[in-house]
Amino acid sequence: MEFATTWDEELRSFADELCRFETTAGNEAPAQEWLYDVLEDAGFETYRWEADAGTLAEHPSFPDDPAEIETANRPSVAGVLEFGDPEAGRTLVLNGHVDVVPPGTGWNGAPFEPRWADGELTARGAADMKCGLATCVFAARHLASSAQSLDGRIVVESVAGEEEGGIGAAAAALENPYPFSRDAAIVAEPTDCRPVTATEGSLMKRLRLEGRSAHAATRWHGESVLPRFERIRRAFEDLEAERGERVGHPLYEEFPIPWPVCFGRVEAGRWASSVADELTAEVRIGVAPGETVAEVEREFEERLGGVVAEDPFLESRPPEFERFSIQFEPAEIEADEPVVRAVQSAMEATGLEPTAPQGATYGADSRHYVRAGIPTVLFGPGSIEQAHFPEESIEWEEVLTAGETLTEAARSYLAA
Repeated sequence: MEFATTWDEELRSFADELCRFETTAGNEAPAQEWLYDVLEDAGFETYRWEADAGTLAEHPSFPDDPAEIETANRPSVAGVLEFGDPEAGRTLVLNGHVDVVPPGTGWNGAPFEPRWADGELTARGAADMKCGLATCVFAARHLASSAQSLDGRIVVESVAGEEEGGIGAAAAALENPYPFSRDAAIVAEPTDCRPVTATEGSLMKRLRLEGRSAHAATRWHGESVLPRFERIRRAFEDLEAERGERVGHPLYEEFPIPWPVCFGRVEAGRWASSVADELTAEVRIGVAPGETVAEVEREFEERLGGVVAEDPFLESRPPEFERFSIQFEPAEIEADEPVVRAVQSAMEATGLEPTAPQGATYGADSRHYVRAGIPTVLFGPGSIEQAHFPEESIEWEEVLTAGETLTEAARSYLAA
């Protein structure tokens, strides 16, 4: 593999250094400044931008209040390499996000001190998605070192805030930071080196219930929120199952629950010796490609209304059910888009089985580019099963294969 022979050692060093930066939300700047310098030293024409909270507040993914969107000192950076006559060819974006989720517990070592063993790299962000970002950088460099008779551009982006709705990517999609247009993009999320053309959306809602407290010794005088919450939870799970049968999509037939509903956080009560009279729950609801967040929201609001109508106490104190945080609209492109065909052709050239496009039950920055009219496919090393997990790891051989494949995909796309 020519890519591995040329770049293995330098790519290892790059990925190791990048994983040492603790790029949790709001802390991306040091890594981005380092990467900006690396790109500049490697001969890229460099760009830097920060998102405007007011502009994002007008986007359906983000809260309406700009004060709730943290954008200050969260730069996104990019490097551009041009080939032949760039205006005569296509422009392809290779995109990755630099931010990571907090490491949490369950690690055998320090999450931001990379460990190498048995052909694997372990660190927070190794799979999601610093190694994917690294392959974008080195695929562009590899193509530049071997390109012949190509016209066009490769843009390598490192964006901030993907885990918070795609702050850097949304800004790049809404207000193009480059003096040229973009024809297509590949986002190097961990897809097990398979092309993903459809990503699921998600609705984030906060449920608040109010009951009536009483002393635990006479709890029959109170009105607990707990059984009422359980009825709502079961009603939502029933709707999840109904939607799984009713809302079909050919790329999601492999998933046991295609449009998951997850109550990820529940807090109830005030004191062990009192009837629980308040509850707050946060729920993430899956949205299928072809649906809108608003449509799915109405379905769950109606189901909640049905539970309330059967309980006079809830009718007297109606639950609050409001959006919070970030909403992810689903996204999808056609399987025959040139950028998808370029990825499949490259897979065949590098010994990977050129699989049909897949669907993913998570959201990604691809949706921002698709919404802006830029066909975007996901393809990268690593597994989503490692993302956000303790002891997050990635097989290095797969990283090298992804780098070779991204190089060939870019070559194929620009040569067409």
